[in-house]
Amino acid sequence: MEEQNIVKVRTLVENFDFIQITGDDASLERPIVIADTNRPGLELAGYFENSQQKRLVILGDKEIAYIATMSVHKQRKSFDFITNEQTPAIIVTKGHKCPDVLKRYAKRKNFPIFLSSSPTYRLIVDIVAFLDEQLATSMCIHGGLLSIYGKGVLIRGESGMGKSEIALELIKRGHLLVADDRVDCYRIHNKIVGKAPELLREMLEIRGIGVINVSRMFGVSSVLPKAEINFQVNLEPWKADQDYDRVGIEEKKHENILGIDIPKIVVPVREGRSMAVIIESAVTNYMLSVMGMDSAKEFEQRVLDYIEKNKNEQ
Repeated sequence: MEEQNIVKVRTLVENFDFIQITGDDASLERPIVIADTNRPGLELAGYFENSQQKRLVILGDKEIAYIATMSVHKQRKSFDFITNEQTPAIIVTKGHKCPDVLKRYAKRKNFPIFLSSSPTYRLIVDIVAFLDEQLATSMCIHGGLLSIYGKGVLIRGESGMGKSEIALELIKRGHLLVADDRVDCYRIHNKIVGKAPELLREMLEIRGIGVINVSRMFGVSSVLPKAEINFQVNLEPWKADQDYDRVGIEEKKHENILGIDIPKIVVPVREGRSMAVIIESAVTNYMLSVMGMDSAKEFEQRVLDYIEKNKNEQ
């Protein structure tokens, strides 16, 4: 099930070097639901229609300079609007002093205002990047996630298919573990990022052995905190009567995760098959196809050329 996250102003403050000048501890519980910010040029000019009030308000050089030209009456009207219940907070950048009229309104409403020494453009970029990840739509998926040749590979299948054992073999072959058993997936812009829940981070469950700490057993370089999901491998039990893809010219399969189509393949599992080698080969083949080198189409063309050559010889 998809979840839409909410970030409190408190979380933002804990991750940035801000100085709080108004608002008490309770004011830090205000929710942030939009990753974008607002530089209130039109609001300061007195135009309040179609204003997105749920964004963080940023006051930089231009805003502070314009406020200095405003009458006290106009400041009161604008500041009363931008310190409403929906606005999470106001951040004054580049070491500027908070306007006195704004500070009085904020204190009266217990509204949080922060000072930052960072340049406006840099702070906006950092805040938006931080909130994009924190507010990303998320869902949990049963499976394992590894970084194989630099690509995030989601391995899924029924319980008991040996996903963790395959992951262990891939780790021993030099690939990196991101998550085992459960993957928390987040949509950030047009990509899906997966990571392990805090409780399961760096852990791998092997039936008959128990839970092992991968970073301690194979070194800290054998794990990653998160990875973009580029490719999915679905494991299923081998069925003798199943018509499996042998050439690869059939229509490509995809798995839709949070609105993004992830390329996937279905790999049958049976005794005697080295699943780690097969998955490595599948990832390599996927990387080649992304670069425009499709082995299945190349083989198909060889067959067509061979048929055409035989026709001409006859």
